[in-house]
Amino acid sequence: FGSFGTLSGILQRQISNLLLRKSSEIEEEHLRNLRLDPRTLPVDRYYDALEGPELGTLKASEETVLPKDKKWPFLLRFPISAFGICLGFGSQAILWKHLATSDSTRFLHIVGMELNLVIWFSAIVLVFFVSSAYVLKIILYSEAVRREYFHPVRVNFFFAPWIVLLFLSLGLPPSVSASLPAYAWYFLMAPIFCLELKIYGQWMSGGERRLSKVANPSNHLAIVGNFVGALLGASMGLREGPVFFFAVGFAHYTVLFVTLYQRLPTSEVLPKELHPVFFLFVAAPSVASLACAEITGSFGYGSKIAYFVALFLYSSLAVRVNFFRGFKFSLAWWAYTFPMTGTAIATVRYADVVKTAEAKALALVLCAVSALVFSGLFATTVARAFVFRDLFPNDDAIAITDRKKPLKPW
Repeated sequence: FGSFGTLSGILQRQISNLLLRKSSEIEEEHLRNLRLDPRTLPVDRYYDALEGPELGTLKASEETVLPKDKKWPFLLRFPISAFGICLGFGSQAILWKHLATSDSTRFLHIVGMELNLVIWFSAIVLVFFVSSAYVLKIILYSEAVRREYFHPVRVNFFFAPWIVLLFLSLGLPPSVSASLPAYAWYFLMAPIFCLELKIYGQWMSGGERRLSKVANPSNHLAIVGNFVGALLGASMGLREGPVFFFAVGFAHYTVLFVTLYQRLPTSEVLPKELHPVFFLFVAAPSVASLACAEITGSFGYGSKIAYFVALFLYSSLAVRVNFFRGFKFSLAWWAYTFPMTGTAIATVRYADVVKTAEAKALALVLCAVSALVFSGLFATTVARAFVFRDLFPNDDAIAITDRKKPLKPW
């Protein structure tokens, strides 16, 4: 396992030594094919070696550079998608803050703020432990982190830590959030901006990581940070910065939405069947409606257009009752809960404006669904962690070889 360590020396030499010990069982040509330099691992190799909507399952014809029959060190099994849990908790804190302060949910004001504080502090604890674990992974197993960054799906989760911090800022009680300094917003948006320069540039460049090839629903994680940042900035009284990020997010969401909707044959990672990952389609328009309302000062036509798009997408996915059946649970599912929560929050805001019984009923239904899904995922995660003890299985996605295993001659 030291081959993925930061201070381990040259990776290729160590893997070669491991393979040479098996030379009596494997042909010399096979040995040469299994040697690799992960720093130059092309994106096509991930498509060839992995399958599934999250590109996390090793194909039967493939091998890994780490032993399959042993349990790997915890940090090697700890994926960047673990930040999805923090996204779920952070968005729930915002939801209960809105329920505690909204006119359309006045009867929930008694318990809303208390639940907001409980979930918010729980999110803080989670962020601390998840961030600490991943920082240790960066220090001790930088090669594994590099492979996650090269992964066409997981690269989008590198936006998640910063989105979580934006969520926590938005979920603060009103008495505290009103005193947030402006420099905090710039501090949180700077890493998102830097990541966008890199990722969006790759999408436009026409290279092997162009959008038409790597487009997948998790790309919405790379988009939604613009709208969350615009929402927070506008709520703090900032003007130009929130509009800038809103414009960037709107432009790239439009391109991504059209690309995913077309299901281009060059896009190799789009799942053929429905999967919970498709709920990420709802994330950007739901948060954009809230951001637009905060920027303009009212839930006007622009906000309503974005909200209705989110509501339609939400409905088109929710009517499929067998949506979650037949798929293996993974930590990435947590990232798919905050779009549902975002739509619920936008509906609460919409109900405050139109003040109709139907809108209030819809807001309560969507809030209840969001809370139930959150509770169900929390219970499943706890069971996987402490009962089945399989929450963090060996992460095959970071241990693929640089080329396909050659077939043995008959």
